[in-house]
Amino acid sequence: MNTLLGVDTTGSYKPVRCYIGLGANIGNSRDTIAEALKRLNELPNLTVNTVAPLYRTAPIGYTEQNYFINTVAEVSTTLTPRQLLTALQQIENDLGRVRVMRWGPRTVDLDILLYGEQTILEPELQVPHPRMTQRAFVMVPLADLNPGLDIDGQKAQLLAQRLVEEQEIYAEQ
Repeated sequence: MNTLLGVDTTGSYKPVRCYIGLGANIGNSRDTIAEALKRLNELPNLTVNTVAPLYRTAPIGYTEQNYFINTVAEVSTTLTPRQLLTALQQIENDLGRVRVMRWGPRTVDLDILLYGEQTILEPELQVPHPRMTQRAFVMVPLADLNPGLDIDGQKAQLLAQRLVEEQEIYAEQ
């Protein structure tokens, strides 16, 4: 099999391991996250491999809003990064996401954190997610899934430990 950038040049795509961040703070956030994960797993050419525990986290940026429920899912997919982004945005829209304010309240938020080892710098898609190493709500559940994951020369677990000391994050029961 010849591969180039994760593509089997014989005609089929090689699955890529990706990490998707999920968050919500409007309505029943737990149910919304569960429904988003269900819909994610129903996408063609995508399998949800594992999901980190849920965390309750303080908002960042605009702080006059409810706490968030967050998690991270590890998925395998043959969707391209752009196809995956489009699918995530469709799930958000279907679940009532309205984009009003940056870092504002939301029914659901789905972000591509990592797409294999690729770096993508497009106006509407940046991977690795540009602020993931600054957010406990991303790094703690990501470290739950893969503590030894290397991100910019640092292990996910060490990044998470540092952020827990700086930001409010609580395991959900």
